[in-house]
Amino acid sequence: MLFGRSGWLLPVLPDGWNLYGLHGILLAHIYLNMPFAIRMLRQQYNNIPDPAWRLAQQLKLSAWQRFTCIELPVLRPVLVMLLGFVFILCFNSFAVVLALGGGPQATTLEVAIYQALKYDFNIPEALSLAWTQLVIAGGLFVVLYRKGSGGWLSVDLPASLWRPKPGRWASRLYRCGYISVWVFLTLPLISLAFQAARNDLLSFDYLALLQPVLLSVLLGGTAATLAVVIGYLLLLPVREARYRGMTRRQWLVEWLATHALIAPAMVTSVGLYVLLLPRIDLDGYGLGLVALLNTLAVVPFVVQQLRPRLLQYDAQYDLLVRNLKFSPLMRLRVELPYMQQVLINAFALGLLLAIGDVSVFAIFGHQEFITLPWLIYSYAGTYRMDEAALASLVLLLMCAGLMKLFVVQKLPYKSTDKR
Repeated sequence: MLFGRSGWLLPVLPDGWNLYGLHGILLAHIYLNMPFAIRMLRQQYNNIPDPAWRLAQQLKLSAWQRFTCIELPVLRPVLVMLLGFVFILCFNSFAVVLALGGGPQATTLEVAIYQALKYDFNIPEALSLAWTQLVIAGGLFVVLYRKGSGGWLSVDLPASLWRPKPGRWASRLYRCGYISVWVFLTLPLISLAFQAARNDLLSFDYLALLQPVLLSVLLGGTAATLAVVIGYLLLLPVREARYRGMTRRQWLVEWLATHALIAPAMVTSVGLYVLLLPRIDLDGYGLGLVALLNTLAVVPFVVQQLRPRLLQYDAQYDLLVRNLKFSPLMRLRVELPYMQQVLINAFALGLLLAIGDVSVFAIFGHQEFITLPWLIYSYAGTYRMDEAALASLVLLLMCAGLMKLFVVQKLPYKSTDKR
C-alpha cells in the first residue's frame, strides 16, 4: 500500500521500482535497523558528561567544533561496531527476504538453507551453506566482540538533561530532521492501519487468529522465562571470575553466554534438524524444539540486559554480602528486589523476540499449529493482503500491549546542578 505497484509513494519513486526484490529488501532493512542505530548512538551521547558541554559553551565553540572535538571522539569507537552489527543483522535476515525475495537473484544464505532443506531436501547443500554462514557471521561477530562490547544490548544509562541550546537555524534543521525520521518510520504503520480498515471488520474470521496468537504467546513466554533463568545462571561464573580478578576466564564465560549470536538461529536449527531427523519424530516434538531454539537465540540479549545491573550490585553490596556469609537463598532474596525491574525488562525483550520468530518455526514448525508471524507470511504468500494487513495489525497491537504491560517507564535523570 505504501511502496507497492499501487502504493501512495509510487509517483515519487524512480522508474523501474519493484518492491519484490533487492529494492524492497534494502528498504525493509533500513526500517528495521534505523531504530537500533538511533538507540545505540543515543546511548553514546549519554556518555558525554555535562562539564564537556559547559566548557564548549564557555569557549564559544561552533556546532562543527563541538561535533569534531566532543561528539565525534565519543561516537567514533561505536561507529565501526554499529556498521558491523547492522551487517550481521542484515546478513542473518530471513523473514524479510523470504517475503520480499522475488526470486533467486535476491536470496540470502538463510533463505537458500531453508529452500535446500525443506523444498529440495538436499542435506549436504544445506549443511555447506550453514557452515558458510557460520564462518562469515560468526567470525565477524567474534572480531567485533573482541574490539568492543555489547553495550548496545544493555539498559539505558541515565541521560543528562543539560545541553547547549542550538541556534535558530540549527534548531529548525534539527526539528525538520526529527519530524522527517518520525514520518519515515510511521508511514508503514499508518498504511498498515488503512489497509486493515479496508476489510469488512465485522465479517472477518477472528477465530482464525485465536490459535496463532495463543501459540505465539505460549512459545514466546516459555522461551523468555527459560532465557531469563539461564541468563542469570550463566552470569554467576562471570561475577565470580570478576571478583577473583580472572579477566581471561571472565571473557571466556561471557563469550560462551553470547555464543548464540555467533551461530545464527538458522545454522543452529539446521544442525539440530540433521542430528535429530533419524532419531525422533520431528513433527511430534517440533513445537518443543521451536521453544528450545528460541530460548537459545534470546539468551544473549537477556544476558546483556542483566549483566550491567548485576555488576553494579556486586560493586555496591557483594563484599558486604560475602562478609555476612549469606546462603545462596539469602543472596537471591536480597538480589531479586534490586533486579526486579531489569528482570521484567529482560523478560519483555525476550518475549518480543521469541514472538516474532520466523526462521526457527520455518524448520521445525507444524502446519496445523502455526504462530501469528507464520500466518502473516502465509497470507502474504498467497496474496491475501487484506488478511495479512489485519493479522499484522493484531501482532503490532499485541507487542505494544505486552511492552506497556511489562516495561515501566522510569523518570528521566535530573541533574542537581542549579547553575
